[in-house]
Amino acid sequence: MDVEKRSIEFIPISERYGTPKRLFTIWFSANMQLTALVIGTLGIIAGLSLFWTIVGLIIGNVIGTIFMAAHSAQGPHLGIPQMIQSRAQFGVYGAALPLAIVVGAYILFVAAGGVVMRDSIKAIYPMSDNEAIVLFGVLTFAISYIGYELIHKMGAFMTFLSFLIFFASATILLLQPDTLANVEHAKRGFSTGAFNLVIAQAASWTLGFGPYVADYSRYLPVTVKTKDTFWYTYLGGLLGSLLVMMLGALLATVSTSMASDPGTGIANMFDTWSRPALVIIVLGVLEFNVLSLYSAYMSTLTIFSGFRRMTRINKPTKFVVLALTATIATLVAISTQYRFNDFFADILNAQIYVLVPWSSINLVDYYLVRRGEYSVTEMYDSRGQYGKFNVPTLVIYILGVASTIPFMDLSFYHSYFARVIGADVSWVPCLLVPGVLYYFANRSLSVESRAVAN
Repeated sequence: MDVEKRSIEFIPISERYGTPKRLFTIWFSANMQLTALVIGTLGIIAGLSLFWTIVGLIIGNVIGTIFMAAHSAQGPHLGIPQMIQSRAQFGVYGAALPLAIVVGAYILFVAAGGVVMRDSIKAIYPMSDNEAIVLFGVLTFAISYIGYELIHKMGAFMTFLSFLIFFASATILLLQPDTLANVEHAKRGFSTGAFNLVIAQAASWTLGFGPYVADYSRYLPVTVKTKDTFWYTYLGGLLGSLLVMMLGALLATVSTSMASDPGTGIANMFDTWSRPALVIIVLGVLEFNVLSLYSAYMSTLTIFSGFRRMTRINKPTKFVVLALTATIATLVAISTQYRFNDFFADILNAQIYVLVPWSSINLVDYYLVRRGEYSVTEMYDSRGQYGKFNVPTLVIYILGVASTIPFMDLSFYHSYFARVIGADVSWVPCLLVPGVLYYFANRSLSVESRAVAN
């Protein structure tokens, strides 16, 4: 398969192809994997009943996936990577602030994937801890380098395999005679704090896809309807994450050991087929890792291309930047692997504090302020209508991040409202505050000024 020719540049109309149906498979498979399953166990671990955990998962996923799908719908219309479009809100140079945060966040997620899958890889084929992490990093790099089409094909392939392995796991679990008895006798009930925790974590999971979801719809023809892009993304993301999180909740209810090591627990259900099952589980997380690395690479190029007025990236540059990004993530994983769990929860929360305010600003600008009217050409020119820095937007973004402080819940800081509510619900203010501020600061943008984009 040929290496992807395009990168941060506009995808010409003549090179557009595919149907929005492929958005269902890539987002279904990207969500139906072990990392999302673990989120489903959190409510049970916090003492919530299976029923209330499932209710919380439904609410969080239904809400969070709306914003994810709204970003995806921008891809066919604009034909550019998601973070390039941020230049219209932040300025060509000013977009470097959220971009740098995106790069940092996704490098940490790539590192996390290597650590989480280390023992599973060793169970498939014996090797040292470091070798397992390096192998996972090399595979992540290779798929990311080939790019868009291979990633989509992997998504379609993993949709079948992931559904097969997790559906079979659920069936085996439900057919065991003591499963329902364990659920009925589980001494858990309702807790407002635990319920809010489940909603927040489920919503945060899907919101985290915002900075790169349109990267995988940008090759679609401009004739694709916005509602089709939205719904295929929404249903794929919602069903993939919700189904596997519900399985995680069931696993945690039945067995506490399943909650602590679900990958091995699921693989062991298949007896002599445990190794092939483990391979599928590892491949599922590998796909998620590829999406994170590809996004980190695209965002890195977007930063530097803005300052250097670059509109195209050649393959040697792509190789070097992608390899460097993958190497950094791998080194982070190796150096922190034995204490990674100490701050992984903080990474999950911190991405919400810094990525969701960007998402709010971006969606308000696209759907309410400019209503999809942009000049793609001028997004690559700091002397154009979007300028170098949009200071008001940068201030609003910072205020959006600051709005999370009274609601933060980290290992080293527990805010007042986090203690009162019993969970970190900062995703709510950091969605509302920057979005409202941005709208009122820019609502005077006239139809005539939007017409300049044409």
